[in-house]
Parts: sequence; C-alpha cells; structure tokens
Amino acid sequence: MMQTDRQSTFLKSSSKGRADTRQQPAVPWILTLPLVALCLVLAGLSAAWAQEEPQWRHGSALTGEPKYPADFKHFDYVNPDAPKGGIVRLGESRGFDTLNPVLSKGNPAPGLGLMYDSLLEPALDEININSEYGLIAEAMRYPADYSWVEYRLNPQARWQDGTPISVDDVIWSFEKIKEVNPSQAFYYRHVEKAEPAGENVIRFSFDSAGNRELPKIVGQLIILPKHWWEGTGSDGKPRDIARGTLEPPLGSGPYRIRSFEPGRNIVYERVEDYWAKEHPVRIGSYNFDVVRYDVFLDSAVELEAFKGDQYDFREELSANVWSKAYDFPAVRDGRVVLEEFPNKASGRMQAYVPNLRREKFQDPRIREALNYAYDFETTNAVVSAGLHKRIGSYFAGTELASSGLPTGKELEILETVRDEVPPEVFTKPFENPVGGNPQNVRENLRQAVRLFREAGYKLDGGRMVDAKTGEQFSIEFIYFDRSAERGLLPYTKNLENIGVKTVLRLIDVPQYINRVQNRDFDMATLVWGQSLSPGNEQRDFWGSEAADRPQSRNYGGIKDPAVDKLIERVIFAKDRDELVAATHALDRVLLWNHYVVPQFYSDVDRTARWNRFSHPAELPEYTHGFPAIWWWDAEKAAAVRGAQ
Repeated sequence: MMQTDRQSTFLKSSSKGRADTRQQPAVPWILTLPLVALCLVLAGLSAAWAQEEPQWRHGSALTGEPKYPADFKHFDYVNPDAPKGGIVRLGESRGFDTLNPVLSKGNPAPGLGLMYDSLLEPALDEININSEYGLIAEAMRYPADYSWVEYRLNPQARWQDGTPISVDDVIWSFEKIKEVNPSQAFYYRHVEKAEPAGENVIRFSFDSAGNRELPKIVGQLIILPKHWWEGTGSDGKPRDIARGTLEPPLGSGPYRIRSFEPGRNIVYERVEDYWAKEHPVRIGSYNFDVVRYDVFLDSAVELEAFKGDQYDFREELSANVWSKAYDFPAVRDGRVVLEEFPNKASGRMQAYVPNLRREKFQDPRIREALNYAYDFETTNAVVSAGLHKRIGSYFAGTELASSGLPTGKELEILETVRDEVPPEVFTKPFENPVGGNPQNVRENLRQAVRLFREAGYKLDGGRMVDAKTGEQFSIEFIYFDRSAERGLLPYTKNLENIGVKTVLRLIDVPQYINRVQNRDFDMATLVWGQSLSPGNEQRDFWGSEAADRPQSRNYGGIKDPAVDKLIERVIFAKDRDELVAATHALDRVLLWNHYVVPQFYSDVDRTARWNRFSHPAELPEYTHGFPAIWWWDAEKAAAVRGAQ
C-alpha cells in the first residue's frame, strides 16, 4: 500500500462519529492515545514511510557511493576547454553490411555507438561500470532490495530531428531489442516489464530482489527512436528494426553519419546542436569534427596503410609485430608516436576453446592433455619477443584472479559446492604446464599421453586412437587471420607428435563468426573480456542456460551446476569483498575443469599514432580514452605536415 493510501485510511478513521459506540466498530487503538503520544506515533510512521520511498539520485555506484556529487561540472579526467575540430581516422579489420545497431545477425558498421546516448553514462576513472551518472535519465531511484528501478528522463533530451526522447522510446527500445536479439533477451531476461510510472518516468520491474547490478544494466540500454523506426524509409517502404538497413538511422548522440561505402568506410560528423554538449558527462569529450573508419580485411595491408598515413591511430595486438615492424622513418623522426598505456580496466581469458558439445572433448583429462601439449614459453619467446604473459585465470591481470589456495570467504563459498567440483580446487593452486626447453616439453607430452590413456585412448603406430573403436583423435582448428599460424603451427606440431591428427582451416571473418555462433567447430581461439565488476554477463559466458543458445558467449558449451551456483554468488554479492571472493571461487572452478587451453595476455595497451593529437595531462586510471577525450592539435598537425 502506498503512503497516500495509509494516510487516507488514518484520516477516515479519525472522522468517524461516536454517538453509539455499541453500534460502531471498535475505536482504532491509535485514537486512544494521548495527543502528544499520538503525534509522536504519527511522526514515527511518517518517517518510516519516507524511508520506504527511495530517493531520486543523480548517479549510483555498484558498491559504495559515486565519486562525483550531484552538482559536478565535468569529469576530472577531461580538459573542459578542449578545442573542437579536426578529424580522426581509424582502421577497422571487419567489413560491415548494416547500420542497424541492435541486430544479432549481420555485421554492423563500426562506430554506431557514437550516434546514441543511453540512460546512464559511466565514469572512466572509477572501477569499470561501478559508477554511472544520468544522461538521458536525469535521475534514478530504486529500493533497498533492488527489486525495481525508475528513471526520470531529462526533459532536454532530444533526437537529432528535435523530437523529445520519451518514455515510449525507452519502452519500445527495450521490448524490440529483446525481440530481435536473442543475446540481449537472455541478458535482460530478469526484467519482467517496463512501464510508465508518472510523467516522464519509466519503471523496470525485476523478477527477484537482491540483484544490485540490474538497475545499472538497464541504464546501459541503447535507446532508439520509435517514431523513426516505425516510419517510412527513403525507399518508400516501412522500416523494420528486425532487418538490416543501409539507410542512415536517426540518433541522439554527439555524431551522425555523413557518408559511407558498405564494407569499406564510414564517416561520422559531429552534431553542432547536440542536446547534451554542455552536459557534465559530455564536457570535454567527443571533440573531433569528423570520425572516419576505413576497413582493411588483411592485417598486413592494415599495418602498411598505417605506415602510409592512411589512418591515425593503431592499437597493436600482436607482440611480434610490435617488436619488429615499427622501426620506420616516421617513428624515427617523431611524426609517429609509440606509447604503451597500462591496462587496468579489464581482465581477459583468451584461449583455444574446445567444443564440449562434441563427445571427444567431454572428458576433462583430454582437455587437460591439450594444455600439456601447448608450449607457451617457447612460442612467446620465438613468436612474441617474450612480451606476453601466460593466462592463468579467467580474470587475468586483475584482483579478481584467483591464486594460491582458497581461504576465508572464498573457501566458505567453495564449501557450498565441495561435492560438485574437482578435489584439486581445495588442495592445489592452479598452474599451467611450463615448457620453454626440450626437457620440459618432452615431460609435458608424456603427461599428455598418460592423460589420453586414462581417458581410453592408446598410441597405435604413432596415432592416438580410441582403444575401443580404433578412430584417431583429430582436431580441426578454425581461424580467420593468417598471422595466427605463427602460434598454431608449433602447437599443432606438438599434438601431431603425440598422435593427434590436426587440420588448420583458414576461413573469412563472416564464416568464422557463423561457425562459432552455430557451434560448428572443434577448436577456435576465442576471447572473453571481463570488467572489474563481474555480474549478470557471467551467465552468458559460462552458465548452463546459455550453453545451447547459438548466439551466447558460452562458446565451449559449459554445463556445470557448481559453476551456475557460483555465478549466482557473484551476481548477488552484497559488497565488494564478497564479490571478489565469489569471483575467485568461480575462477578456480572454471580453471580446474580444464574447459579451455589458456593462451596469453598483455597488461599494457601498445599504441601507435600519427602525432596530430593531444590529451589531458592526467588520463583516467582505467583507460587511455582515445579518441573520446582527446582532441585535434593544430600545431602538432602542422608540424607533421611540414615534415612530410
């Protein structure tokens, strides 16, 4: 019952007559109190009601309080006086065939996020997604049990055609995204409904209490213009959010599409009358007049295009390329700047991922054997100039990575699944096999053969065969970048040495995506990025419900009741300490099940840029922020042009 209903009930009771008490119902107990006591009781009840009603807030933190107060002027890490102007050109390795930002099928154009605002905006100097601040929503509120959230929309929020962003837009966006994108439907499946809750207010109700991340997850929803998508396209036909489109869509964000060539390039221009350009979360950001993406389908061509000044900024993911390919004239004379930024914002698991849906990979001893055959140390030294680190956690590079033996809260959590997890979880720290020299490699391959034998295989004439059927164990590796062969070839050579037949299948990017999504693979290299605040996405990564859903990120097909339980402990953690402990427990159980063959990671972002840009003196702790908070530096650009 709402507060107003309670007050009304008391008022009605106090106005009843007392002419014949024998005929009337008993006098409410509250009216028998002395006047002073009555006032005190009513005051206490009013205070209780006030506490029950959540207060509107400008932002919210997953744990603790947000860093920035309600009256903050801009984020600390931006230059509020950054000049507007210039162009930034970016390279992209994947083509595109649609400008629809929400479909799960097709390849959306790079940079579409520049066109859209969301209800909330995260701060880049706080733990990833820990704190978010109102943008389209000027305020939010939710009860102590997190069973719902309300957003009050900013009356200034506008689409780029001047139409106000409405509650209908938000509800329509939520419903349509769930309808056309199965992954998003799964992600938002605990949101029971979205409905108006007053003037310019929308409420999202959840199917259970205690999930402190859900209010913020909903706040990250991309908001689309209902009136545009339900209108008629430039071809005279009704638009359809469930289909791909090459008609530039209407947005609400700082950029709009200026021009594009499908699969080749797309150019965005800054919106001069952008509704939020003076908003505190936007001051000092999105400073370039033009943002351009050019597509290069071959990694070698993409690198040469950068050297030839065809685009401006490159993040080098290959340690081998970084160590060998950046000694060219523009680097030596300062026109190109090489810079490493510490990567503290995220963890990752990059791995060779066996498809557990195939019977041959279901025995954990087989999967462990595959790890023994991988000689990371030699590959790292020869191929990557020793610049990589071996991944030993699903949250590598963060405080969320497990280590040593479980103790304290982590051990307490693991005790709840003791009978459902490998015993080593409690007795041995997880460590990958170590190669790096012929003696270690030979010993590791002997261990791999032993594990295969325990799993029912034997060596027969140099072939690893099923002892019952005589069928040779084989693995097809799919990949889309020929440079991956530098790491694949030594790995498959080791597998061949223990009798495993291997096939390397180079395919194009669309085919690779389709085969992974449709689970049509033996082994593929895949990556999971992790925020510093893991939560509901873990169900999509490792949860049993996601295993048979084609477009989930549970690529390997993990179905494990203990993993499911630990995911829930992560999601419903009550504070940061419990979140870290639950994540450690989840990490440890995933590792000891040998679901993947961990590869490598780097704790720095290696970047190269043509020296035309400047950035704030103090970059945010968790990202270098390019290009969002950088700007065109006319003086530097002139120097580069003059040197050429």
